[in-house]
Amino acid sequence: MKKMNQIIVAGIISILAVSNVEAQVTVKTKEMKTNYSNELEIVNKLSTQSAVVNMPVSKLLDAPGNEALKSFFFTPVKNKSALKGKKIAVIVADGFEEIELTGPVWYFKELGAEVEIVAPKYNPAPERYGLVYPEMSKTHVMAIQYLQPVGWIKFDRTADQIKVSDYDAVFIPGGAWNPDNLRNDKDVIKFIQDFNKSGKLIAAICHAPVVLASADILKGRKLTGYWNIQVDLKNAGGKVLEETVVTDGNIITSRHPIDVADFSKAVESWLIKK
Repeated sequence: MKKMNQIIVAGIISILAVSNVEAQVTVKTKEMKTNYSNELEIVNKLSTQSAVVNMPVSKLLDAPGNEALKSFFFTPVKNKSALKGKKIAVIVADGFEEIELTGPVWYFKELGAEVEIVAPKYNPAPERYGLVYPEMSKTHVMAIQYLQPVGWIKFDRTADQIKVSDYDAVFIPGGAWNPDNLRNDKDVIKFIQDFNKSGKLIAAICHAPVVLASADILKGRKLTGYWNIQVDLKNAGGKVLEETVVTDGNIITSRHPIDVADFSKAVESWLIKK
């Protein structure tokens, strides 16, 4: 009987112990759910609604007013060796306007030029920024269409690996983020400054002329650029003109993606004359 009572008491203690653990687990789980719910609510308030704008290149070419741009790309190039022997560097970082790189690059290659894509050396933001970089960002740069990320393109070399004697011309595409990334890279700025001293061609479209402003090579020069940056170009000492393309000595500039045809032809003409 005594043994039976001991067994019963032990059972009751075990039940109470299990009940106590279960109660603690339940309380802890509720607490976690409450914390998670609270954190999720705050994160949602800090976030904006996700949306994707789709602007395929065909839409740009078919848009009213862009007939000349469409004709530029769809009219076969007659002289496939016009730029044979010429080597052009495209200086570019994440956030470049897609057509402002792919358009001129396609045209220069059609004319027989050799083109290399050059990007700043991989330099991710500090961990505390909370940014997560895809592995391909070590070998590719990101394209945008009017601030919407759309794809990636592989680069051939980094800015710390190139020298002026490697190229006959340098070309910088626009895109709001790309020039802002480039103008803070010491290797890019030094290269642009040295390239300018050589008298070789420097071409920049859309937002890209701000890189030339950061390189301090615009004083007294005529140029153009995207409307939002024209005040920056003036502050850098440039004389801004409202034209599709402006050539002043060894600097060629344009304003916008729809100027890609005039911009590309101006680069072609300059290199042929030289």
